Amino acid sequence: QVQLVESGGGLVQAGGSLRLSCAASGRTFSNKVMGWFRQAPGKEREFVAAISASGVITRYADAVKGRFTIARDNPKNMVYLQMSSLKPEDTAVFYCAADVTRATLSSISSMYQYWGQGTQVTVSS
Repeated sequence: QVQLVESGGGLVQAGGSLRLSCAASGRTFSNKVMGWFRQAPGKEREFVAAISASGVITRYADAVKGRFTIARDNPKNMVYLQMSSLKPEDTAVFYCAADVTRATLSSISSMYQYWGQGTQVTVSS
């Protein structure tokens, strides 16, 4: 079992920044691919970013590339999503997810087995 708890969401003006955090506990954290997804009202959950177990390899959705940065701190069992130049269309509930079965970075939500409860990010115009 893996438990994931997100934090750091909130209300921010367009152009602003936020850093989301995801605290992981349970099974060994350092050998898992971690990802961030988001879901806006009335829309399907979509991929945001993923990071390899070592933290060396990252992958981003086109919509956030150049604005968001995913990082991890394995000794602290933490994953982060630094978000800058935020836009109103970034408004969503952001979820942290863990894939314990693969080494590749999937953008498909069903490939992740464990999920946090989500944290709300609201960007005002």
